[in-house]
Amino acid sequence: MTALSPPRTYRVKSFGCQMNVYDGERMAELLSQQGISPAPDGEAADLVVLNTCHIRERAAEKVYSDIGRITKEWGRNDGTAPLIAVAGCVAQAEGEEIMKRAPAVSMVVGPQAYHRLPGMIAEAMGGGRPVDTDMPAETKFDVLPARRKVGPSAFLTVQEGCDKFCTYCVVPYTRGAEISRPFSDLVAEAERLVDAGAREITLLGQNVNAWRDADGRGLEKLIEVLAAIPSLARIRYTTSHPNDMTDGLIAAHRDIGKLMPFLHLPVQAGNDRVLKAMNRSHSVASYLAILDRVRAVRPDIALSGDFIVGFPGETDAEFEDTIRLVEAVGYSQCFSFKYSARPGTPAATMDGQIPPEVMDERLQRLQTALNIGQLAFNQASVGKRCTVLVERKGKLPGQWLGKSPWLQSVHFFGEAAIGDLVEVELLDAGGNSLAGQLLHPAHA
Repeated sequence: MTALSPPRTYRVKSFGCQMNVYDGERMAELLSQQGISPAPDGEAADLVVLNTCHIRERAAEKVYSDIGRITKEWGRNDGTAPLIAVAGCVAQAEGEEIMKRAPAVSMVVGPQAYHRLPGMIAEAMGGGRPVDTDMPAETKFDVLPARRKVGPSAFLTVQEGCDKFCTYCVVPYTRGAEISRPFSDLVAEAERLVDAGAREITLLGQNVNAWRDADGRGLEKLIEVLAAIPSLARIRYTTSHPNDMTDGLIAAHRDIGKLMPFLHLPVQAGNDRVLKAMNRSHSVASYLAILDRVRAVRPDIALSGDFIVGFPGETDAEFEDTIRLVEAVGYSQCFSFKYSARPGTPAATMDGQIPPEVMDERLQRLQTALNIGQLAFNQASVGKRCTVLVERKGKLPGQWLGKSPWLQSVHFFGEAAIGDLVEVELLDAGGNSLAGQLLHPAHA
């Protein structure tokens, strides 16, 4: 069934990376601008947007499962089904196939075209089933609404797409070539985010450190200018590629106080042959050399990364190299995944596909090693005093949760408010968070 009247309420469900979170927020703002309201928790929505990610294993199949569940469980009181929009990278990759396999879907929109949602909704209400997976010349950012209210920590997409063509990855096909947003647009949007309540901005991109403006200025110059916004207290950026970790960006970690001591720099594997098969442009040695250079200018830097286990042809010995790399680096946190073949990528047809049970065992071992490193990093933080950005209330009365400069979750008790920057002494560490004692406000 399809909706019989224009949607009055919506729900956006985003999967995957922080860029998808950002896109989901922008779609929600776009829908709200059209007079459609967020559906209250626990209530059915007239319009459901599934903002999909293609990185996860069996991503497309999980989308179809979600569609079936929505049509069964999220029906409206008048007996009609909600409008269902499939957005994001699965939408880009599957396109018309989604419409063939899932009659309940009303529209399909790719990550470069979601600014066209209002028109697509109107077309769907007229009986159409629009599909828009174009990568239009006009930028979606030019037509998205201004952001009027955000939380204390906000995302700002500065770069999209990827030119690296790692053999396992669909991003170049679903997000397109690397494109950098104009310098002036980003500064203006950052100022609006701060006016809307942001104390911290995280700059986003598939390869965020590949950002360049028309004059050749790199990400470090953008960070420098944003740091001059008076009420902006913190700046972060993710996700970076080793190939684009320039001297200037490394120096920014020393020279720009508002740039937080945290670097997410994916390596993917700890063996050079595997890295070459992945079409990664770095070696283990060159990757470690980058980390050494960053630590030289910012000794307290917290390091994060991404790992893939079970890439086609990966031997037990090559996997052991990855474990040794993890132990050598001492990451503060990481993301780790089993290799999952993506149709159309070179790795999907490579010889030596690894059995699922082998990948399962390797992932468990890797995550154990990563968890040990994360706990050790947190334990080494005990006794430090640091500024925490308060993001939300905790589960207990009088408890607050926020982030340390090293992106650790910190909980504490005392007088505070969301958006405050408070000084906390770190007293106790677990694997995923730290307990702190509030010392006094630190609003500088």
